Amino acid sequence: MSKTTSRSRHAGIRRGEAASGWLFTAPVLILLGVFLVIPVLMALWVSFSDWGGRGSPFSGDVNFVGFKNYSTLLAGGGLAEQDFGISLKNNAWYVVLVVPIQTAVALGLAVLVNRAILRGRGFFRTAFYFPSVTSSVAITVLWLFLFSSTGAVNKFLSWIGINGPNWFNDPDGIVHNFLGLFGVTTGPSALTGNTLLGVSWWDWLGGPSVAMTAFIIMAVFTTSGTFMLLFIAALQNLGGDITEAAMMDGANGWQRFWRITLPQLRPTLFTVLTLGLIGCWQVFDQIYTGTKGAPSKTTLTPAYLSYETSFGNQEWGQGAAIAFILFAIIVLLTIFQRWVLRERKVSKRRMRLYQPSPSAATIAEKEAVR
Repeated sequence: MSKTTSRSRHAGIRRGEAASGWLFTAPVLILLGVFLVIPVLMALWVSFSDWGGRGSPFSGDVNFVGFKNYSTLLAGGGLAEQDFGISLKNNAWYVVLVVPIQTAVALGLAVLVNRAILRGRGFFRTAFYFPSVTSSVAITVLWLFLFSSTGAVNKFLSWIGINGPNWFNDPDGIVHNFLGLFGVTTGPSALTGNTLLGVSWWDWLGGPSVAMTAFIIMAVFTTSGTFMLLFIAALQNLGGDITEAAMMDGANGWQRFWRITLPQLRPTLFTVLTLGLIGCWQVFDQIYTGTKGAPSKTTLTPAYLSYETSFGNQEWGQGAAIAFILFAIIVLLTIFQRWVLRERKVSKRRMRLYQPSPSAATIAEKEAVR
């Protein structure tokens, strides 16, 4: 009788805890449902419809068009496909350069300011983090002045004998410019004659434009401080026993960092790379404030193209389709990144390297038994 009463009492407590949990989380769930889930589902419907931006997207005048908006962007063969291809090319180079550079800079700054022998560590942490809390609009306006044809950057370059470019008005790709130094001004027919999303492979491989390069430098400058804090928190949580053991074994500073510290930072590294990947594919405010896709659409990004297609051209279905294609790209790249950074089992061949070799006494004992 007592056991039955005890079980029913525990079950009642658990039901009460579950009810309290749902009660406390209900406001957040309602807010997420109203302001996140429902708008996303509405946008998904718009991407499959011909809604023109007036009235309700669920009215009787709105028709279901299937994958027409997606096919126009991916295989339409017109200006919409070409613009989407150009935006993907621009953003792909932006991601390829910004994500690894900002991660390396953030990790280097974290290691630097985490050293106990460094004086004024609080000052340096604040100084490195300050650009991250500054308005992106203000930073973009500052960048327009710094990287103008007569700005401070070109002035500094002139002191060392370099004639700086007209940064935000130069549509040439930096890879093409580098090849031009060796007299290569056009690519082989295999690259110039074949296209992907309306853009030739020669243009895909041309690198970011000079204008986009300025935005790449700005992204590294403004985001490295934020990721530096994540790496500092991870470094301060690492135990020193393994590092001390490695020092006793004669490992130098680089070996300790590469073989001991960096593997322990794998979770933080995945977080930083994922946040950087998502942020780089969603870059919008810098482009909207700075160049609006100019010059010659070489700073056009999918996020800005989605906005311009929807609010500028009133092609709401195509704008929503761009957003969901971008969402799919981010999800797939995040999954791939997680697979690359997954924990791997140590192979048997490498395990033998860490196993101690049998001593002479052990070998003698085995021989005696035989």
